[in-house]
Amino acid sequence: MNAFFGPGCAARAALAVVATLLAAVAGAQPAAWPAKTVRLVVTFPPGGSSDAAARIVAPRLAERLGQPVVVENLPGAGGGVGLAAVAKAAPDGHTIVLASAGGLTANPSLYRNLAYDPVRDFAPVTTFGTSPFVLIASPALGVGAARDLIALARAQPGRLTYASGGNGTAMHLSAELLKRTTGTFIVHIPYRGSGPAMLGLMAGETSLAVIDLATLRPQWKSDRLRIIAVFDRERSALAPEVPTLAESGVPGFEAAGWFAILAPAGTNADVVARLNREITALLRTPDVRERFQQAALEPLPSTPAELAVRMRGETEKWAKVIRESGAKID
Repeated sequence: MNAFFGPGCAARAALAVVATLLAAVAGAQPAAWPAKTVRLVVTFPPGGSSDAAARIVAPRLAERLGQPVVVENLPGAGGGVGLAAVAKAAPDGHTIVLASAGGLTANPSLYRNLAYDPVRDFAPVTTFGTSPFVLIASPALGVGAARDLIALARAQPGRLTYASGGNGTAMHLSAELLKRTTGTFIVHIPYRGSGPAMLGLMAGETSLAVIDLATLRPQWKSDRLRIIAVFDRERSALAPEVPTLAESGVPGFEAAGWFAILAPAGTNADVVARLNREITALLRTPDVRERFQQAALEPLPSTPAELAVRMRGETEKWAKVIRESGAKID
């Protein structure tokens, strides 16, 4: 009896209790993250501006996280296919999405049965980058400034036409916002993509076009188009010589083409914070900024809260534009 309950036994019993408690505490801790490959879903096809940005950042993010970061393109439905897939993914931080402003803020008003809710189904991580929208004109119009163009459109309603990359695209909606802001009537000619829209203008098929700067960049010096203004609130560092519409007689006008990183709703807050910290740090490095500039992009880091505020504000703005213009998807 004494041997069984002797000092050695008591010590062993105490150690067993401590071991049990340590095991319980260890079991309560979240698993180390990332524990495997991180999947970065891009909601558009390879070759576009958002895809280029993802492929610039992915290998550098992998170095920081200690796990591979694999880019996967899931295009379709204005970004809706990729967003719907990520909304249903496990919220463990191993699947994130690079989505455009359109998929996050315009799609809810364009699609009746959207398979995801941009607010309910996602945890914002950071805004990621922007490819500014540019208003370009045919040289045949004989105008070189936005004020002159607006005056011409007001004087001859319905005469001018503008090309965009398609019905319901961010460029289409931005042009409709401009029409409503300036009280002009310009006829929309939708093309299947920004590239064809630009070529349509250069061929004389339309008077104007709204194009993202990344698409326009190869034709920057072409004598078959004239660059009128950028749609951002401030001049673009990529084209500092081009005035904004706000400088050109449309005060307060802004219609930026941006994209952002999000995770599925329910993702651990520490994981979201780590993603934000690593990605925004990368976006501020000279190497990434230079690579973005070569692709006609500008880095756009933010906090998760700033992204959430941007999404709410632009969802309301585009809902009004879509309702008043009657914009529909193809």
